[in-house]
Order: sequence, then structure tokens, then C-alpha cells
Amino acid sequence: MPHLLETLAARDMVHDATPGLAERLATGPITAYIGFDPTADSLHVGNLVPVMALAWLQRLGGRPIALVGGGTGLVGDPSGKRSERPMLEPETVRRNADALRAQLSRFLDFGPGPTGAVMRDNAEWLAPLGLLEFLRDTGKHFTISYMLQKDTVRSRLDSGISFTEFSYMLVQAHDFAHLAAVEGCELQMGGSDQWGNITAGIELAGRRDGRKVHGLVLPLLTTAAGTKFGKSEAGNVWLDPARTSPYQFHQFWLRTDDADVERLLRFFTFLPVEDIAALMVEHARDPAARVAQRALADEVTTRVHGAGAVARATRAAAILFGAEELAQA
Repeated sequence: MPHLLETLAARDMVHDATPGLAERLATGPITAYIGFDPTADSLHVGNLVPVMALAWLQRLGGRPIALVGGGTGLVGDPSGKRSERPMLEPETVRRNADALRAQLSRFLDFGPGPTGAVMRDNAEWLAPLGLLEFLRDTGKHFTISYMLQKDTVRSRLDSGISFTEFSYMLVQAHDFAHLAAVEGCELQMGGSDQWGNITAGIELAGRRDGRKVHGLVLPLLTTAAGTKFGKSEAGNVWLDPARTSPYQFHQFWLRTDDADVERLLRFFTFLPVEDIAALMVEHARDPAARVAQRALADEVTTRVHGAGAVARATRAAAILFGAEELAQA
């Protein structure tokens, strides 16, 4: 059986990885984590790349940890942001975390056992952590010059970055080192914009605790037209049916451009790459039939909303577009 890095690479889902990860994965299953932003009570389709990475990890015998940033969410990650985000109230974080777990359970098995997914909130260990203890045990392992070299910091120097956001890298590094020590976590995954934060955690775990841990970052998706993936004309496409209806969700995937559909099938479905290749051959014979887009829409909508939602969305589209055709006749 291929290991995680091989599986993700075959689906073009690897942007970069630290040296030695392939060798470690070849020895057996691994525990890995990905952090999730608790600023909203729903994931959106742009979050699904890391979710799928965790799901593949579990399918290959690994143990996934979904880390909700109840502590870091009170600080705010500057990665990819032009301005500082508002801080969240603890009750809001808890409510949002419950909603995120429910959505993640469509992709991950949170049951017992060695591969059972777990959700952790970093407020558990960050809230009781004293400033002096943090500076002594974490801060002393990083120089200002090291931190200034990170893109997440350097990109904000001209517009201004608060000390709160500047310190975020150290807090996330502390998370990785903590999970390595307490949960046996050896791998952190995330979007490619998280590379600096992930490597900081690897540095801390090695210097402070003598632990060998690894990092893997996933591509930040853009469409063939060069636009950021995951938005419709109405804005973000959410997994919460109250924000984006299952019909709208299904239609979003159905509208995928021919130039993007093969890549999205690799990223967002569990279809074997051989089946995807065969599907694209069929699609090439009659692009107007949009068989690849239908497979993509049906697979992702079934995963998020259930098979019944696909049937209802298909019926609604038939009624809506059938009525439009009659009106034009």
C-alpha cells in the first residue's frame, strides 16, 4: 500500500515536505494534525484540501488530529492577511468548534481505536500557560532575525503587524511541540502559506525536546483562470446548508470549468486516479455532457450533505432548467 506522501503526490496535492518524511512514512502509520480556524461556525470549500489530506491519512492507517485554535483564534494568524483580525470570545470559539467537528465527521471517523480521529482545542494548554513560562521555554529558542525572515511576517512589515500577530508563529510552534510530546504527533500539515509556522514548530520540537517531527504543505488552489478557488458570485461556498443550500453547493461543482475538473476530482474525491483518468477520457468524447463535472458534484455533495441531497438537487435542476427551456420554446 502506498504511504501518505505517495498517495497525495499522485493526486498533485503536495506543495512541499520536509526532508525525511517519505522515509518516516515508509516505516508505518503516523499521527498528524492540521489546525482549523474557529472564526466561523462552518467550513467552506476552500478548507476541504486539508480536510481531504487528513481523511487520506486515516484511510492509510494514520491517526488524524483536528486542532481547533481556541487559543490562537484569540490572537489571529497573520498568514495571508493584510490586516489584523478581530479577536474572538471564548464562547464563540466553543460554539464554532462544535459545528466544525460535526462537519469534519463527514470525512473523518472520530470513533475509538488507533486510527480514530480526535479534536483538540489549543486553549486547553495555552490558557493556563504563563507569560514567563512561555518566554523561558519557547521564546528563547527563536531569534528576531529568524522570525523576520518568514514570509508571513515580512509581508506585513510595511502595512504594520502587531506584537500579538508577530508572536503567533511562536504560539503555533508551541502547539506542534505540545502535540508531539502529549499525543505522539510527528507531522503537521497545512496550506503552503503555513510553511513558516510549521517549520518553526519543527525547530522548537527538535531544539527544546529533541524530537524529530515533520511538515507537509498542500497547494493553495486557484482556478485555470487564475482566481482563488472556493468562491461563487455570492461569496464563500459553505458546507453549512443554512449558508449555502445543498442545491447551490451541487451547482457550484457542476459549473467547474473543463480546465479545472480533473484536478478537482483528484483533490476532492476518493476516486482512484485510474478511474479519474478513465472519466476524463469519457468526458473528452462529449464535453457538453459534463460527465466529469457531474461525477465531481455528486461525489462531493454526497460526502457533505448525503446521497438524498444529490437526488433533490438533481430533481430541482431538472425542474428549473426544464421550465426555462419550455419558456424559451
